[in-house]
Amino acid sequence: MAYIERSLTSHTLKAARAFPAVLLTGPRQCGKTTLLKRLFPRASYVLLEDPDVLARVRSDPRAFLEGLNPPVIVDEIQNAPELFGFIRTRIDAAPRRKGQWLLTGSQEAPLMRGVAESMAGRAAILHLLPLSTLETPNVSLMRGGYPGVVTRPSSAEIWFRSYVQTYLERDVRAVTAVRDLGSFRRFLALLAARTGSILNKTDLAAPLGVSVPTITEWLNALEITGQILRVPPFYENFGKRLIKSPKIYFVDSGLACHLLGIASAEALQRSTFLGPLFEGFVAAEIAKLQVNRGERVELYYFRDQQGLEVDFLVPRGAGRLALVEAKASSTPKPLMAQSALRLAASIKRYKARTIVVHSGRRTDAGRALAPGAVALTLPELLDELA
Repeated sequence: MAYIERSLTSHTLKAARAFPAVLLTGPRQCGKTTLLKRLFPRASYVLLEDPDVLARVRSDPRAFLEGLNPPVIVDEIQNAPELFGFIRTRIDAAPRRKGQWLLTGSQEAPLMRGVAESMAGRAAILHLLPLSTLETPNVSLMRGGYPGVVTRPSSAEIWFRSYVQTYLERDVRAVTAVRDLGSFRRFLALLAARTGSILNKTDLAAPLGVSVPTITEWLNALEITGQILRVPPFYENFGKRLIKSPKIYFVDSGLACHLLGIASAEALQRSTFLGPLFEGFVAAEIAKLQVNRGERVELYYFRDQQGLEVDFLVPRGAGRLALVEAKASSTPKPLMAQSALRLAASIKRYKARTIVVHSGRRTDAGRALAPGAVALTLPELLDELA
């Protein structure tokens, strides 16, 4: 199986030269361990999911760490957060030795607390998402970007089914007490059906027969384990009354298609979910671009109470703002840019550029749709944002 070079490679190597520890977070099976093993082939490896290993850690964490010879890859460290304090002690004993502790974890929020409490100034924190279209052209709206699917597309259905089952049984239950897995599975499908919609927890709770606090817990679990992307509204006051709730997208479009029962490219093209799924695909690719550059995700949407809505607003520095409309069409039309152009006309403090990103070919892109608006394919959009 050919290795796919990750965009985060240079940042990971740079971090390992500057810090004693590197913590790589991201969804399960997105390629964290593969990346670290590829970059640090001489590092020893320990997986904190084996019951025997975890028993040794919990009975005597100091002795466990003393038995390790850095550099070492410690995989899924969220299963033993008590190790952070002991790793800090080892680092402080030899602070000039860099890149000795290479850590991975699938639960970002708890890991951030552990790092803040025990590893401040000692660990570089990087985030890895599934493969992007910039890393391989085999990433697609239908299959998404998980390496296990990208490298074996014929086994995609089996992979996603196994992933959901493993994810339900392991990661989600480790974060929150899910008492009814059947209801949670229905919640996942319902959330996929609402992709790109403004979050309304009551509308999610009612058909499932659960409470709004339960929906909040489940959404938090999905976010902590890197499965969903919350896109908040743009809070700059453009003189309008704004909608304040976020939009929700799945980080991986292939997983969303699986949850919706979309099993082929033909079925996807016929699906009523094509538009929202393409919108989510664009959102995830923008987020991957930013994360792979070592930056935090800055992605917003706009909607006011008069109904003016723009899919995405992407700050670009120096007072510039990209207004992006995502359209699952191979034929971009001027009407598709109308809302973004209206918003651009009302913005005074930003230099706004309106972009319609579409699913057509490169030869059809890059042309002006209207004064101030251009049509781009997704690769061209990512090139411009980069």
